[in-house]
Amino acid sequence: MFQRILIANRGEIALRVIRACHEMGIETVAVYSEADRGAHYLELADEAYCIGKAPASDSYLLINRIISAAEIGNVQAIHPGYGFLSENAHFAEVCRSCNIEFIGPSHEAMARLGDKVSARELAVQAKVHVVPGSDGLVENEQDALRIAEEIGYPVLIKATAGGGGKGMRVARNDMALKAGLKAAATEAEKAFKNAGVYIEKYVESPRHVEVQVLADHHGTVLHLWERDCTMQRRHQKVVEESPAPGLPQSVREDICKAAVRLIKMAEYTNAGTVEFIVDPDNQFYFIEVNARIQVEHPVSELVTGIDLIQHQLRVAAGEKLDLRQRNIPCNGSAIELRVNAEDPENDFRGSPGKITKLRIPGGPGVRWDSHVHEGYVVGPFYDSLIGKLIVHKPTREEALACMNRALDEFVVDGIRTTIPLAKQIFRHPAFIETKVDTTFIERTW
Repeated sequence: MFQRILIANRGEIALRVIRACHEMGIETVAVYSEADRGAHYLELADEAYCIGKAPASDSYLLINRIISAAEIGNVQAIHPGYGFLSENAHFAEVCRSCNIEFIGPSHEAMARLGDKVSARELAVQAKVHVVPGSDGLVENEQDALRIAEEIGYPVLIKATAGGGGKGMRVARNDMALKAGLKAAATEAEKAFKNAGVYIEKYVESPRHVEVQVLADHHGTVLHLWERDCTMQRRHQKVVEESPAPGLPQSVREDICKAAVRLIKMAEYTNAGTVEFIVDPDNQFYFIEVNARIQVEHPVSELVTGIDLIQHQLRVAAGEKLDLRQRNIPCNGSAIELRVNAEDPENDFRGSPGKITKLRIPGGPGVRWDSHVHEGYVVGPFYDSLIGKLIVHKPTREEALACMNRALDEFVVDGIRTTIPLAKQIFRHPAFIETKVDTTFIERTW
């Protein structure tokens, strides 16, 4: 096992990794930008190094500075967290070329799955359902129009690189397809330096269901059941829960087995997530793989009792998974709410500022994963996530009651947050009865 690792990230996930390491007796080295100087979680690391100015492009995305910090800190491995460089195959390759273990998949597997077109091809080989669409990248308008005619409108234009909803457009006719093709390619080029796009049939009223997987270097690939991430805004997840409510048991088993087949086909190791959309008839289709730990991993931890971060470390160190699929439970119901510094009443505009009062809910079944504290200043430079409120109870009904109680206790003053919207979501009859799809928030609010 490693004696010392560096965490190439910030905020909530950096703190989560620090805690997991300290429970295992592993020393940690943190890095931070000038904007994060003085953050309380940095005091919990054994060492911390400033790696640049506030913008991520001048700090958390600079591979050379992170590697320099790792060498000065004398670490054996780097945990990338999520976001920033976590799915950057070149970063993973550089780490290992410097004899520093990257706590994640190989750069080859990451590259195969990071490109959505090649990931789709792997899914077909693994006999995993994919949404009907183009066989590869769409090079021009004529090809796009031909494919749309073959599969029928509406269609979804998707960037082959990146994620987070960037480079995606829905087209319901030829004119919208032509305009969307250019807009998606331009946005993808700007965001990911890759203008490649492809086309899929747009599945109406889908749910978003993903499967948590864990694979070691000895051929063991396991799933930790599924999560429902249907509650989204502009392709950004808001609420996640496990198990997926209303999903027939046979579909649950099939979708988890499909995820395992794909991960084996990709020769993938460490933690990852295989994402699917599920249509109103419960037919599921593969959409992408997130080759890293997910923001919503706590719900899988709570229903299975498995610490995913610690298992990431063990797998990266070459240990064999001591788990068996038949022994991985899915106990109770876990629900996570992402709390963002945004104003839902003002088009979700970011709300940077100082947190002047913070009252965190507690009690049985409540978990709060966050790096913020009273007096913390939320800056304008990074993702607006300030924390994750997670509840776990024996049934979904009890979990929803616990979440509502926790939200009523929650106080964050000085900035605007998504808590008021969350109170409406968890009390909405459609959400309670699982009669929602990925556009529910935008249609309802």
